[in-house]
Amino acid sequence: MTYERNNHPSRIDDEEEQIDLIELSLQLWRGKWIIALFVLSSLVIAGAYLTLAKEKWTSVSIVSLPDDGQIARYANAMDVLSNDRKYDMTDIQQRLITRFNSAFSALAETLNNQDVPEKLTIDPAVPGQPLPLKLTYQGPSAKDAQRKLAQFIEQVDQQIAKELIVDLNATIKSRSTGLQEALKAQEKVAQEKKDLRIKQIAQALSVAKEAQVQSPQVNQVQQNVSQDTLFLLGSSALESMIKNESSRPLILPDDYYEIRENLLNIQSINVGAESFHGYRYVMKPSLPIRRDSPKIALTLVLAVLLGLIVGSGFVLVRNTVKIYQSRERIAAEQ
Repeated sequence: MTYERNNHPSRIDDEEEQIDLIELSLQLWRGKWIIALFVLSSLVIAGAYLTLAKEKWTSVSIVSLPDDGQIARYANAMDVLSNDRKYDMTDIQQRLITRFNSAFSALAETLNNQDVPEKLTIDPAVPGQPLPLKLTYQGPSAKDAQRKLAQFIEQVDQQIAKELIVDLNATIKSRSTGLQEALKAQEKVAQEKKDLRIKQIAQALSVAKEAQVQSPQVNQVQQNVSQDTLFLLGSSALESMIKNESSRPLILPDDYYEIRENLLNIQSINVGAESFHGYRYVMKPSLPIRRDSPKIALTLVLAVLLGLIVGSGFVLVRNTVKIYQSRERIAAEQ
């Protein structure tokens, strides 16, 4: 008796729950046309969205360190300018790709801050590794995304090349000026030595004439003739020596010609902006085959689900209101 009494309410609750679920299903079935109307409305709205929404396509490219051949002329120019050491090719490659990364990031930030932002990104292609780099651009069409990404990569590369050429030319000018000044200094010193030598011989000639020494009194080859005894060579020999010294080329040190050679090498440097690049393509800008948005299948599925939810809610709320109003009317009649 106790068991039946204790379990009787549970059976009643189960029966009421089953009745409620059945009633709920029946209400939804009776309102199926209303629900279908909501689903159809959602599909129409989704279709309008798919028609009017701007398409977004993403092109992807991967770049890495430039090859040796791409920077060979620039590296050779740096070797000539340094003169005392060979530049490490890997170091130049690393500096160029780092500069490319910085310039591309700056361009991406500039595009993002426009009145109509453009989505350009640069990130490591492999997480945790600085290289290679993954470049992406999102455009309104597949071809436009591919074209603009290639254009931006080329734009940054040309910018880097121009900046490096400006730096290189400034270095060439500075080094050339320094070497030219060093050459002029050595030429000036050599000229002063020559002039001093001529003055010394002229002074000895003057002394020889006053002493009436016309023929050599000593053998210059066998004896060490100093400035004080130079007049002993005789006036005739001294006059010949003056003529010889006047037409004789400047006596320059050996390092003068080394500096001259270095200057000629520097002045022969000719590196154009088109002769080197700051990157190497691992993958050129791709032509995307799937757009990022709007996604047709996902949009339609969400539209159907939204229509079902809203339509079902409308049917249930309407029926609940009707039942409540009916009960209120019956209660008022009683």
